[in-house]
Amino acid sequence: MRYSSGAIEALIDEFAKLPGIGRKTAQRLAMHVLQERRPEVEKLALALLEVKDKVTRCTVCQNITDLGTDPCTVCTSTGRDRTVICVVESPVEVLAFEKTGHYKGLYHVLHGVISPLDGIGPDDIKVRELLARLQPGTPGEVREVVLALNPTVEGETTSLYIGKLLKPLGISVTRIARGIPVGAELEFIDEATLSRAMEGRLAI
Repeated sequence: MRYSSGAIEALIDEFAKLPGIGRKTAQRLAMHVLQERRPEVEKLALALLEVKDKVTRCTVCQNITDLGTDPCTVCTSTGRDRTVICVVESPVEVLAFEKTGHYKGLYHVLHGVISPLDGIGPDDIKVRELLARLQPGTPGEVREVVLALNPTVEGETTSLYIGKLLKPLGISVTRIARGIPVGAELEFIDEATLSRAMEGRLAI
């Protein structure tokens, strides 16, 4: 269905470009904006512009931070374990780990994974920046790097690549455990997940 308003169609088209947003959802969002009071819409527009104008990347961990707060609050926190760095693909994973409240180390965001089919190589992600943090003589002594990349072919390739680079540095390289989700029944778990759960079993 096409609306008689070009402005509405343009807004729907823009919303539909967002990840995970289909055209029907884009239509609902556009109609919601249309029905909102102007001050509320202006707040939304201002928030969108401020994200582009005021958000940057931390020069240490590559996570997102506000302009004027670099290094970020995680990197400068005195309460973090500075001997451990968790390597993730995007800032979304940092938020996921922080929500758990259990991980107290530092982070490093790669902003992607190695994917030859997409033309993305090691130089296209933040691997060099990670290595710079681990060189002898850098402030703090990192003893462990935790690879927490998604269990995809690209994630596995990236983990193997980083693992080989870090091995000569004498730093312990670990991976997050993968296995059975809480509340799941074993009969419904696929073979690959069961295999990983068995390989990553823990002592009790």
